[in-house]
Amino acid sequence: MVRPVAELLRIGEVSKALGVSIDTLRRWEADGRVKFVRRGNQRMLPASQLGKLLRSQTGSTNRSSARNRLSGVVVSVDRDGVMAKVEMACGDFRIVSLMSREAADDLKLEPGVFATAVVKATNVIVDR
Repeated sequence: MVRPVAELLRIGEVSKALGVSIDTLRRWEADGRVKFVRRGNQRMLPASQLGKLLRSQTGSTNRSSARNRLSGVVVSVDRDGVMAKVEMACGDFRIVSLMSREAADDLKLEPGVFATAVVKATNVIVDR
């Protein structure tokens, strides 16, 4: 189904598109970073505004929340038969992620490769 451009997106859809939690979007709204339209008791965002939010996420240097994307460079990758330990230097931070070897191979993670560590609670997810 093709959606009209002027359509309103639910906060959950916006959350998935941006890769952030709904709570993060609520904080952004409280900080004035995003303005949702209310339809009944739901927060909605005009689809035309989603592109602006996506562009504002690129290169973000906000590193104060546990829900962060830390850009950096892969320092080392130790693989065994099933698992891989990936160490990254992200500014002042050293990030270590344990992942499947298959995931590290799919991402082509090697020393010197630029990547982003996505930190949520006790998990570190690396994407490129």
